[in-house]
This record gives sequence, C-alpha cells and structure tokens, in this order.
Amino acid sequence: MNNATNLKYIDYKDTETLKKYINLHARIVSKKYTKVSARNQRKISEAVKRARFMGFLPYVSK
Repeated sequence: MNNATNLKYIDYKDTETLKKYINLHARIVSKKYTKVSARNQRKISEAVKRARFMGFLPYVSK
C-alpha cells in the first residue's frame, strides 16, 4: 500500500487513489493494513464515503 503521508490532499474525486484503500468487497481497509496515521485514515474514510455518495465508488461489489 502507498503511504498516505505522501499525499498532500486526499480528494474524493480521485478514485484511482481511493481504490487503493478499499478491498475487493468495497470495504474501507483498516489503518492496521494501510500503515497511515489516524488523521490520514479519517481523511481517507471521509473521502471514500463522499465518493460513494456521489456515485464515483460502489457501496458494495460483486
């Protein structure tokens, strides 16, 4: 996994980056596996949830 500390801004419209932080079932991967700080994990989580609401990412996958 890429370290999210290298990202300056986590954007909900950047789906390619956000896909790295969700698993095959479209669940958000925990901080334990992503190796990011708690602050960045919250930003990733918020961005994934916004992208789901806007329709950029799926809520569930097959």
